[in-house]
Amino acid sequence: MTKRDVIWKLAYLAIAGGVFLIDQSSKAWAVRRLRLGDDIQLIPGFLNFAYAQNTGVAFSMLDDHGSTGRWGLSIVALIAGTLVVYFFWRTPRTDDRILGALALLLAGIVGNVVDRIRLGFVVDFIDVQFGSWHYPTFNVADMAIVCGALLLVIDMFLVKRKHQADNAAVTPVANSK
Repeated sequence: MTKRDVIWKLAYLAIAGGVFLIDQSSKAWAVRRLRLGDDIQLIPGFLNFAYAQNTGVAFSMLDDHGSTGRWGLSIVALIAGTLVVYFFWRTPRTDDRILGALALLLAGIVGNVVDRIRLGFVVDFIDVQFGSWHYPTFNVADMAIVCGALLLVIDMFLVKRKHQADNAAVTPVANSK
């Protein structure tokens, strides 16, 4: 890996650090402003800021396991974060979509695991609804994780499509006589 590659990867990590800081700052704001039930309706009937404490994982699954769940989920998140860092450093510098996806995943994982270890729960505050449909409350770290995962899925489809196109270009055409 060249010095330039390392600098580029450090830039991606700086972006991940920025996303982490935005996540933590927005959660601190939510604790100060929303914790006492002072919900904010940004777009009435669609987008609100409402404080929530999530002791589980996505959509509050596994939220009834107390301290064991807290530390178990923290360990799983730390392992996932370690794997993301490992794959991040092994990914070629030219693969920007994967590097960006891994940086977003890392920022989200770290943002939520810091809450879980420090507070015992994850602070959620972004509340989306449409009519009777209500999406579970989430935070900036959750958005980073979802965006990173979507970039990985998109990359899988694009790589598959490129691989199929490369194979079609290499396949010899039968010579008809």
